Amino acid sequence: MHARRAERIREGGVIAILRGVEPDAAVDVADAVVDGGVAALEVTADTPRVAETIARLADRFDDALVGAGTVLDAETARAVQLAGAEFLVTPTVDTGVIETGNRYGTPVATGAFTPTEAVTAYEAGADFVKVFPAATGGPEHVAALGGPLPQVPLVPTGGVGPSNAGEYVEAGAAAVGVGSAIVDGEAVADGEYEVIAENARRTVDAVAAARRE
Repeated sequence: MHARRAERIREGGVIAILRGVEPDAAVDVADAVVDGGVAALEVTADTPRVAETIARLADRFDDALVGAGTVLDAETARAVQLAGAEFLVTPTVDTGVIETGNRYGTPVATGAFTPTEAVTAYEAGADFVKVFPAATGGPEHVAALGGPLPQVPLVPTGGVGPSNAGEYVEAGAAAVGVGSAIVDGEAVADGEYEVIAENARRTVDAVAAARRE
């Protein structure tokens, strides 16, 4: 199960991040994201009633993985796993989160920025290294990391969207994490779910096009 979930993230190529979306709106937002072709949804742990949101979404989707992001410690990791999280994402290297993910069969994307952090995370058992914040170094930084570390699957996150997702894939990214460029706050507030679906679709298409090149 662990390996299959990790492979689904890699195959899908896009993790859409829902940050601060209320549970009542999260279903409609997630529906739009999945309609746009995204196969992995990350609900950040600092979202109000995060366990409720994860449980509702995990129960709703068979064709998309529902995970938890901004997981800072092992206790939070276990709580969201019990709520139904199918993968974990961190902003920093926390080996306790990695261990909890591995112990209970949940893939982990661990946040890192330097080669040392990336190797530390991967050797500790992370399935992916979330290059964060990606915008600081851009695709060039992802390529620079991947040069000496081709064995480490990189997932740039932070400042990634439909306009540049392809560049990150061309630089060697295994997948990309995308927040407000898909789940736009104004679109959520105005109930413009077709905008969210189109954002998702454009990102998925950009990744697919880059992979074909």
